[in-house]
Amino acid sequence: MSDAPQPASVSPDARPHLPRGVRLVHNEAQGGYVLLAPERVFKADAIAVEILKRCTGEATVAQIVDDLARTFEAPRERIETDVTQLLQGLADKKLLAL
Repeated sequence: MSDAPQPASVSPDARPHLPRGVRLVHNEAQGGYVLLAPERVFKADAIAVEILKRCTGEATVAQIVDDLARTFEAPRERIETDVTQLLQGLADKKLLAL
């Protein structure tokens, strides 16, 4: 058995979006953006915000990765790894629908 993290199972064709009751909002008291969910608040860092702003249900994961790689002039493979890990983590917490 390996202790290495398993690759995220996020499909490149998935169209991620925030489920009903979950919102990304700017909150001065929290010092930036937060994800608001019923009875829960999660502070989103700058990278998560850039990803979440693109999770409208219109773009696929592959399109989001391409857009971020272009916007930030970063290697697509690195962006893809970061995006899929974040999306899978949020989906596991029921904060994102894939």
